[in-house]
Amino acid sequence: MAIINVVKGFKDILPDEAGKWRYVEDKTREIFCHFGLKEIRTPVLEKTDLFRRGIGTATDIVEKEMYTFFDRGEESLSLRPEATASVIRAYIEHSLHAADPVAKLYTIGPMFRRERPQKGRYRQFHQINVEFLGLDDPFADGEIILLLTHLLKSLGLEALNLEINSLGCPVCRPAFREAMLTFLRGKEGGLCTDCGRRISTNPLRVLDCKIAGCGEVIADAPRLLDFLCPSCTDHFTKVRWTLDEFSLSYRINPKMVRGLDYYTKTAFEITTEFLGAQNAVAGGGRYDGLVAELGGPDLPGIGFAIGMERLISLLPLKDEDFRSAPHLFVAALGEEAKNRAFVLCNRLRMQGLQVEMDLTGKSLKSQMKRANKMGSRYVLLLGERELQGDHAELRDMAQSTQTTLNLDTLEETLLNTLMNR
Repeated sequence: MAIINVVKGFKDILPDEAGKWRYVEDKTREIFCHFGLKEIRTPVLEKTDLFRRGIGTATDIVEKEMYTFFDRGEESLSLRPEATASVIRAYIEHSLHAADPVAKLYTIGPMFRRERPQKGRYRQFHQINVEFLGLDDPFADGEIILLLTHLLKSLGLEALNLEINSLGCPVCRPAFREAMLTFLRGKEGGLCTDCGRRISTNPLRVLDCKIAGCGEVIADAPRLLDFLCPSCTDHFTKVRWTLDEFSLSYRINPKMVRGLDYYTKTAFEITTEFLGAQNAVAGGGRYDGLVAELGGPDLPGIGFAIGMERLISLLPLKDEDFRSAPHLFVAALGEEAKNRAFVLCNRLRMQGLQVEMDLTGKSLKSQMKRANKMGSRYVLLLGERELQGDHAELRDMAQSTQTTLNLDTLEETLLNTLMNR
């Protein structure tokens, strides 16, 4: 019978690698707690209209990449390609804004896009997402960027580059759009197919194209920063002040527009030179009209997303750094010894010790090899001879010493010996 393999573009996270994931998730939750964020968990399956309205019909995600299907009731559903729209849907649906318009939320979980798999990119991928809702103060922009950079540095990442830009607002962006259209007219032949289509649907996205030929065409394109209204200019100046106060280095990238339609004002990305052309580790920005667009009150928002697969690939840590060795391995020989060992192991586990034993009936030599392979410093030897003598032998593998323990007080002695090791 043929083996069934994982779906193309999906990936198993095996036990040796899972330790890194737990480390990142635990560190993330710890730091987010310090910054006052609360966790929210939303379904991976949503109504397709949520993403059409939230992300925009002219984006690559909605046009080409979503996993969309009709359920038995002929309702169009999609696996979530990003988290922001889902978080805002929950924020509106459960009237979280009624109790307090300001919400600082985060979620960690899988997203789905049917794009070409490549290094560090999968069709099921995982993200850390943060959303600040109800805050239009530029200090919120600065805080969320500081939070992001602090998290990445706390995880041990180096050689990271922060890029920022302002995308303007509905007041000042129409003039920039017209300037871009004027600039691009007659240059369609030098653009890729996608950018040629974007000229009529979303000309700002041409600035986001990573294809070299498109980059040459737009080298002298208008700068959005030159079209900002006074309000957006003031907002961006204050955001930069917050970063300067913490001596956080950054580069203003006037061609950075982000990939989704809902962004306004502040946009930011953190990149690294270790990932090639697709070099973004994290990115985000402000989306002041999105809550209202999805049927909620007219409240502002700003957020970011970190790609977990990319993040973990950059961690300066090895899989073995996260392997936990048992406190004790119990090597039992004989049926009665196995019975006693089974009870002892599980009683010790219930009191906080990590304990292992062999359940396959292997020889003492094989059990000792397994204990050594698992990295257990202590091995408890329990066989017929030990039972007859009402004792067990505790061997310290590191010191090559052995201590005789009384069976009557064995559990208490092991707890006292091993709990603080």
